[in-house]
Amino acid sequence: MKSKDQPPSILQRIGAALISFIPARRAASREDVLERLQQAEEDGIVERDSYDMIQRILYVSDMRVRDVMIPRTSMEIIERDATLDSCLDVMVESGHSRFPVIDNEKDQFVGILLAKDLLKFFDEDNKQRFTMRDLIRPAVFVPESKRLNVLLSEFRTYRNHMALVADEFGAVAGVVTIEDVLEQIVGDIEDEHDVDEEEDFIRTLSNGETLVKALLPIDEFNDHFKTYFSESGSDTIGGLISQTAGHIPQPGEGIEIENVKFEIIHADSRRIHIVRVIKLTNDIEN
Repeated sequence: MKSKDQPPSILQRIGAALISFIPARRAASREDVLERLQQAEEDGIVERDSYDMIQRILYVSDMRVRDVMIPRTSMEIIERDATLDSCLDVMVESGHSRFPVIDNEKDQFVGILLAKDLLKFFDEDNKQRFTMRDLIRPAVFVPESKRLNVLLSEFRTYRNHMALVADEFGAVAGVVTIEDVLEQIVGDIEDEHDVDEEEDFIRTLSNGETLVKALLPIDEFNDHFKTYFSESGSDTIGGLISQTAGHIPQPGEGIEIENVKFEIIHADSRRIHIVRVIKLTNDIEN
């Protein structure tokens, strides 16, 4: 049982923020809610952080697992027959706490390894008893088309923190964590290696360059730049770029899609954050 003095969880705070904003008159649409929300923020009724969070909550159900997953080419993977020392090397270098485990002979993912399960083997007396297969935990598989709000509910219900993502053919296309989902609600969970990003999804610099946040929905990108990118494979411009490239492009890489070139400005091993948009023809208008 939780203590009465225990601070509310992040999900409880999100719920409280939503309840505090419920209007007296029923909203006709999401756009109606957003309009009132913006007015409430301007009037000082809702704080800016709450405003941003509620806005993201309203859009998170539109996003799919494929939009936030770490693609297979960027996954930190441990082999089922790996030694204790090789496991520790991967864990120390990556800094992660959970790792998909693969059987390379069958090219199949067989489960998840938790870094904490290796702690007892630091003792020399226990080191000889290390057996990888005894430590592998069952993996959860989710389709890449699953909506993020549904995935978050499943994470909470079954107390999972990581799931392997399966494509339409049943092959593993990537991995997604509860942190990946929560970041879409509360914003980036930054560490000391992250950099600040611009507030606006689309920002034109004084030198004429245009920067775009990768979370910008494709339909909004199309509206702004007068393009016709399909939304069938991804909902965000970052997802479209990663899907086209076949991996997570790193800073300095350039990806051309139709008549647009995207230069990666900021990205990490999990996703793109900011891109520069360069028009290759006169079909795009800033």
